[in-house]
Amino acid sequence: MTEPFAAADDRTLDGPHGPFGVRVYAPAEPARVGLVWAHGGGFAGGDLDMPEADWVARQLADRGIAVVSVDYALAPVPAGWTMPPAGNTRERLRYPVASEEVGFAFTWAVGSGLVAGPWALGGASAGANLATGAALRLVHKGGPVPALVALAYPTLHAVQDAPDADLRALLDADPDADRFGPDVVRRMYENYLGGSLDAADVYAVPGAATAAQLAGFPSVLMINGEADELRMSGEAFARSLSAAGVPIEAVTERGTQHGHLNRPDEAAASASIKRIAARLSALSPATEGTPS
Repeated sequence: MTEPFAAADDRTLDGPHGPFGVRVYAPAEPARVGLVWAHGGGFAGGDLDMPEADWVARQLADRGIAVVSVDYALAPVPAGWTMPPAGNTRERLRYPVASEEVGFAFTWAVGSGLVAGPWALGGASAGANLATGAALRLVHKGGPVPALVALAYPTLHAVQDAPDADLRALLDADPDADRFGPDVVRRMYENYLGGSLDAADVYAVPGAATAAQLAGFPSVLMINGEADELRMSGEAFARSLSAAGVPIEAVTERGTQHGHLNRPDEAAASASIKRIAARLSALSPATEGTPS
């Protein structure tokens, strides 16, 4: 670690769908780079206090990186799903609210003066979807473009490929890890969208983006779980990015199930933090995105 963590500050932004919160984590010394971060939770769960949000942000702030953690609007909890209570008590709203709030938070952060250098955008699981969709929207519709998009075990396809033989064997050997089959994923997206997948755009389902739509997308760091069916989505999107000429570093964190950043006691969580911090710290002012 290079800098001791200083403070976390909750703020309210006047967003495109009304007020929403962010939590700003500032290093003790002026930060040279920043990250806007979205936690996961299947679009319908999670909050700023979960390890995937708070622990991640504190670990990065300890390393001299400013973090803006986004308290985006959650979708309704699907009937029959059991989810832990979320600290976010706002009205539950479907797409595009959360995606647009993440993009708004990024634009706010870039203009905030919190850091002198570039800003990255990222998230975990469903939050990685929100970050990817927001970055794609900024590329297409104008705005500051992230210097890097950092994705942890992302879900990017509403209909994802079946596991290959190696992944299927891992899941069969660890049934607790086998929880993101096609029916679960499809229902998660239908709940997020509030209807059929037929009307979904690429900002909601970034994995459907064509090479032309991915043109100009920022460099990507992707960390996938090993025994995680969502790895099929991440790997497919990595191939699409590569085919479109987007610089992509995709790694599989060995020995992990989905959501390892929510389990800070696992060595893999710290390993992933080190990967993210190293890429962020390597960014220079010249890599900062500009309005397109």
